[in-house]
Amino acid sequence: MLNLESEDDVLLIGLWGQGGVGKTTLAKALYNDIFRRFEASCFLANVRETSKDSKDLVHLQKKLLSELLLDKGLTVFSVDGGINLIQDRLCHKKVFLVLDDVSDVKQLNVLVGRCEWFGKGSRIIITTRDSHLLTFCGIDKDHICKVKTLEDLEALELFNKHAFLKSEEIVIRRDLVDSALHYANGLPLALEVLGSFLCGRREQEWESTLNKLAKSLDKTINDVLKLSYDGLEDNEKEIFLDIACFFNGQSIEYIMTVLNGCDFAAIIGVQVLVEKSLITKERGTVQMHDLIQLMGMDIVKQECRDDPGRRSRIWLCEDVCDVLSGEMGTDAVKAIVLDLPKTEAISIGPDAFTNMRRLRLLIMINVHNSFQGPIYLPNNLRWFQWPECPFSVLKFPPGPKKLVRLDLCKSNIQVMVDQFKDFKNLKFLCFRECLSMVCMPNLDLTPNLEELDLYGCINLEHAHKSIAYHAKLRFLNLQGCSNLHHLPDVLQPKNLLFLNLTGCTKLQRLPDSPMKRLQIFFVTHLG
Repeated sequence: MLNLESEDDVLLIGLWGQGGVGKTTLAKALYNDIFRRFEASCFLANVRETSKDSKDLVHLQKKLLSELLLDKGLTVFSVDGGINLIQDRLCHKKVFLVLDDVSDVKQLNVLVGRCEWFGKGSRIIITTRDSHLLTFCGIDKDHICKVKTLEDLEALELFNKHAFLKSEEIVIRRDLVDSALHYANGLPLALEVLGSFLCGRREQEWESTLNKLAKSLDKTINDVLKLSYDGLEDNEKEIFLDIACFFNGQSIEYIMTVLNGCDFAAIIGVQVLVEKSLITKERGTVQMHDLIQLMGMDIVKQECRDDPGRRSRIWLCEDVCDVLSGEMGTDAVKAIVLDLPKTEAISIGPDAFTNMRRLRLLIMINVHNSFQGPIYLPNNLRWFQWPECPFSVLKFPPGPKKLVRLDLCKSNIQVMVDQFKDFKNLKFLCFRECLSMVCMPNLDLTPNLEELDLYGCINLEHAHKSIAYHAKLRFLNLQGCSNLHHLPDVLQPKNLLFLNLTGCTKLQRLPDSPMKRLQIFFVTHLG
């Protein structure tokens, strides 16, 4: 990659990866190995931390010039002056330069703006957490290396090096070592920090330490990882925290749908998180390193250490139970996601969400509640997903609602024809297998609705006339609606692509009018 034999070019090489993965260590090893092959060399460490403003950039330029020219008395008065000096004094020198932990385009522009600033045969290594910076400065893919976490055997070797001294006689159980390795998950920084801390300690201290770390991140590790989060824009911060608290390991398609439904710029936001090494895309899912996830969760917990009802996100079963059963939620709460492995009962009253005026996301999976009356929800709610929801009636304050998705499959919800007045943003409605569904809502009240899923609503008898000419409806699933016996005589939704009438055994006939854009159509067992 360095192609040291070539003397007629200037190469920029990028090393990128998450914080603590070993980019700096690798760059130092390369630097120490080959710096003597060049006329001059310089390792600029911690560029992120030492370039907070223009004065810092001037200081970095001076340091670069002083080391490459061996002139400590050199003076740089301004950023532009530094650029001119670098071009004039280094354009004929074969140099080896390492810029460590670059975080901003400005840093690159004033230190290595163009290859022509340096003499032929020069090599410049840039380490960063943001792959987009490397692309921006024109480094081709063949000269960009992603530094990955260690494989199991490599991780064990590094951990043992720090955790066990050769002269040490203490014997530690293998399961404790395995727990430490699992916690670090191949991240060199974590292996070194944790190994050094545990070195010389007894088994009881190992157990206590690992139990503590399962709940909160080591401060040294957290401080390093959090630098990537601190450099994000607000949109990316919100997306990062949602993934860390709720969606790690889930499908990209689902996550993007939820984030877009919550009015985030999901496509660019997720891409920025990938570029900054905070998440990866693997086999159609979003993956986040365990320690980065812990860091994100800790950011939310720090919003209010003692009261989860004053945090922006709630996801732990105990916290959700306390907040909802005690009606302790506040307008700080933006999202609640509780996905239980099996059905559990939680005491939730009708006013549990009343004070959560900023709540935008509510997902409850395998959550049962004995109360079956109305539930009061805030108008700010954008995504509401609760299979087998026990509440029979949804109540919102007067005024426009922001709800985009409503998924209440297998619930006892009672739907009135004019249920969705003021729901102009609603795009997805799912009432699959809702036995209480006897009438279809008036879709004229939901002009932006794209999907209506009424699969298995066996007590539904009539399709509302509003589906006949709906402008946005793309997906209509009436499969298994065995008592449905009437569709509008004319059915010409402008954008309908999917229609399923399988198992509508009492439906006597289909509408006469052709549906020109229809791509998928299922129909069997008509009456």
